[in-house]
Amino acid sequence: MASVFDVAAYILEKTGPVSAWKLQKLIYYSQAWVATWRDSPLFESKIEAWANGPVCPDLYAKHRGMFKVGGISGGDASLLSESEADDVLKVVEFYSQYNGQQLSDITHAEKPWLSAREGLGPSERGNHEITLESMSEYYGSLK
Repeated sequence: MASVFDVAAYILEKTGPVSAWKLQKLIYYSQAWVATWRDSPLFESKIEAWANGPVCPDLYAKHRGMFKVGGISGGDASLLSESEADDVLKVVEFYSQYNGQQLSDITHAEKPWLSAREGLGPSERGNHEITLESMSEYYGSLK
């Protein structure tokens, strides 16, 4: 199984440098859709419902303080299987039309993030996990 860093490296190969915000949302959507399509996670790292949308803390630790991210240390895009790469590319091709703010706004309207943020104010810090089950249930209903 690829790591979140491998997936991020692959995304950055396809997009070039992007904002940290956008990278986090592309990681989230990659995990959500692959888990929905394949009934198994793309990577093991958890994703949390932060105030600005879904964030993978493991990945955040690598790019903290950066506005634009052009590469991820420890990430190797070649470790994705051909089918994983194909699936992530579909996600990237669809969601790359949006900037980080737009992607954040989209996630704020979707049930997985909303459910994980239940009981928290709009700008209140929180680290509740967005589960694979909630992602698969929600995105599976959109297929």
